[in-house]
Amino acid sequence: MTSSAMSWRRGDGLARGRSDAPARQLHMRVGPPRDALDRFEAAWNRLAEGGRVAPLRVLTLQDLPLLLRTLTPARWTLVERLRKEGPLSVYQLAKRLQRDYKNVHTDVAQLMRLGVVERRGDGVAVPWEVLRAELGF
Repeated sequence: MTSSAMSWRRGDGLARGRSDAPARQLHMRVGPPRDALDRFEAAWNRLAEGGRVAPLRVLTLQDLPLLLRTLTPARWTLVERLRKEGPLSVYQLAKRLQRDYKNVHTDVAQLMRLGVVERRGDGVAVPWEVLRAELGF
Protein backbone atom coordinates (compact mmCIF):
# COMPACT_ATOMS: atom_id res chain seq x y z
CA MET A 1 0.00 0.00 0.00
CA THR A 2 1.38 3.39 -0.90
CA SER A 3 0.15 6.82 -0.03
CA SER A 4 1.02 10.26 -1.23
CA ALA A 5 -1.90 11.71 0.70
CA MET A 6 -1.09 14.96 2.41
CA SER A 7 -3.20 16.76 4.99
CA TRP A 8 -4.70 20.20 4.56
CA ARG A 9 -4.24 22.20 7.75
CA ARG A 10 -6.43 25.25 7.17
CA GLY A 11 -9.22 26.15 9.57
CA ASP A 12 -11.65 23.31 10.06
CA GLY A 13 -10.98 21.79 6.62
CA LEU A 14 -14.41 22.63 5.25
CA ALA A 15 -14.78 24.44 1.94
CA ARG A 16 -15.91 28.01 2.30
CA GLY A 17 -15.61 31.20 0.33
CA ARG A 18 -14.39 30.98 -3.25
CA SER A 19 -16.54 28.79 -5.40
CA ASP A 20 -13.81 28.55 -8.04
CA ALA A 21 -11.39 26.86 -5.64
CA PRO A 22 -10.78 23.23 -6.61
CA ALA A 23 -12.28 20.63 -4.31
CA ARG A 24 -9.80 18.92 -2.01
CA GLN A 25 -9.79 15.34 -3.20
CA LEU A 26 -8.24 12.11 -2.08
CA HIS A 27 -7.90 9.62 -4.90
CA MET A 28 -8.08 5.98 -3.83
CA ARG A 29 -6.73 3.63 -6.46
CA VAL A 30 -6.31 -0.07 -6.87
CA GLY A 31 -3.03 -0.92 -8.52
CA PRO A 32 0.54 -2.01 -8.05
CA PRO A 33 2.97 0.08 -5.97
CA ARG A 34 4.86 1.01 -9.14
CA ASP A 35 1.93 3.31 -10.03
CA ALA A 36 3.12 5.70 -7.31
CA LEU A 37 6.61 5.66 -8.80
CA ASP A 38 5.15 6.33 -12.27
CA ARG A 39 3.26 9.38 -10.92
CA PHE A 40 6.42 10.63 -9.23
CA GLU A 41 8.45 10.21 -12.42
CA ALA A 42 5.83 12.03 -14.50
CA ALA A 43 5.76 14.93 -12.02
CA TRP A 44 9.55 15.06 -11.94
CA ASN A 45 9.71 15.22 -15.73
CA ARG A 46 7.08 17.99 -15.89
CA LEU A 47 9.07 20.04 -13.39
CA ALA A 48 12.33 19.40 -15.26
CA GLU A 49 10.66 20.73 -18.42
CA GLY A 50 9.54 23.87 -16.60
CA GLY A 51 5.93 22.77 -16.21
CA ARG A 52 3.68 23.04 -13.19
CA VAL A 53 2.62 20.13 -11.08
CA ALA A 54 -0.72 20.25 -9.28
CA PRO A 55 -0.75 18.50 -5.92
CA LEU A 56 -2.35 15.10 -6.19
CA ARG A 57 -3.29 13.16 -3.08
CA VAL A 58 -3.38 9.46 -3.88
CA LEU A 59 -3.78 6.34 -1.78
CA THR A 60 -2.91 3.25 -3.80
CA LEU A 61 -3.96 -0.16 -2.55
CA GLN A 62 -2.67 -3.34 -4.14
CA ASP A 63 -6.01 -4.97 -4.94
CA LEU A 64 -9.77 -4.68 -4.45
CA PRO A 65 -9.94 -7.12 -1.50
CA LEU A 66 -7.40 -4.93 0.35
CA LEU A 67 -9.42 -1.81 -0.44
CA LEU A 68 -12.57 -3.46 0.91
CA ARG A 69 -10.75 -4.64 4.06
CA THR A 70 -9.30 -1.16 4.55
CA LEU A 71 -12.42 0.90 3.93
CA THR A 72 -15.02 -1.29 5.61
CA PRO A 73 -18.69 -0.28 5.83
CA ALA A 74 -18.14 0.70 9.50
CA ARG A 75 -15.15 2.89 8.58
CA TRP A 76 -17.07 4.46 5.70
CA THR A 77 -19.92 5.31 8.10
CA LEU A 78 -17.34 6.84 10.44
CA VAL A 79 -15.91 8.97 7.61
CA GLU A 80 -19.40 10.08 6.56
CA ARG A 81 -20.27 11.09 10.13
CA LEU A 82 -17.07 13.10 10.51
CA ARG A 83 -17.61 14.80 7.17
CA LYS A 84 -21.18 15.70 8.11
CA GLU A 85 -20.57 16.83 11.69
CA GLY A 86 -17.03 18.14 11.57
CA PRO A 87 -14.27 17.41 14.08
CA LEU A 88 -15.20 15.04 16.92
CA SER A 89 -13.24 13.28 19.61
CA VAL A 90 -13.01 9.51 19.31
CA TYR A 91 -15.25 9.26 22.38
CA GLN A 92 -17.92 11.52 20.82
CA LEU A 93 -17.67 9.63 17.56
CA ALA A 94 -18.12 6.25 19.29
CA LYS A 95 -21.17 7.54 21.16
CA ARG A 96 -22.80 8.98 18.02
CA LEU A 97 -22.11 5.84 16.02
CA GLN A 98 -23.23 3.66 18.94
CA ARG A 99 -20.05 1.61 18.63
CA ASP A 100 -17.45 0.35 21.07
CA TYR A 101 -14.81 2.99 21.85
CA LYS A 102 -11.88 0.60 21.30
CA ASN A 103 -13.12 -0.40 17.83
CA VAL A 104 -13.71 3.23 16.81
CA HIS A 105 -10.24 4.13 18.12
CA THR A 106 -8.71 1.32 16.03
CA ASP A 107 -10.61 2.45 12.93
CA VAL A 108 -9.63 6.10 13.42
CA ALA A 109 -5.96 5.13 13.89
CA GLN A 110 -6.00 3.15 10.63
CA LEU A 111 -7.78 5.92 8.72
CA MET A 112 -5.30 8.48 10.09
CA ARG A 113 -2.36 6.30 9.04
CA LEU A 114 -3.79 6.25 5.51
CA GLY A 115 -4.47 9.99 5.41
CA VAL A 116 -8.25 9.63 5.14
CA VAL A 117 -8.82 11.49 8.43
CA GLU A 118 -6.56 13.81 10.41
CA ARG A 119 -6.21 15.06 13.95
CA ARG A 120 -7.85 18.44 14.43
CA GLY A 121 -7.53 20.02 17.87
CA ASP A 122 -8.90 17.54 20.40
CA GLY A 123 -10.64 15.47 17.75
CA VAL A 124 -10.40 14.06 14.26
CA ALA A 125 -11.85 15.31 10.98
CA VAL A 126 -12.05 14.53 7.28
CA PRO A 127 -9.97 17.08 5.35
CA TRP A 128 -11.35 15.99 1.98
CA GLU A 129 -14.40 17.23 0.12
CA VAL A 130 -14.25 14.25 -2.24
CA LEU A 131 -12.97 10.69 -1.92
CA ARG A 132 -12.66 9.38 -5.46
CA ALA A 133 -12.09 5.67 -6.08
CA GLU A 134 -10.50 4.30 -9.22
CA LEU A 135 -10.49 0.57 -9.84
CA GLY A 136 -8.25 -0.71 -12.60
CA PHE A 137 -7.79 -4.17 -14.02
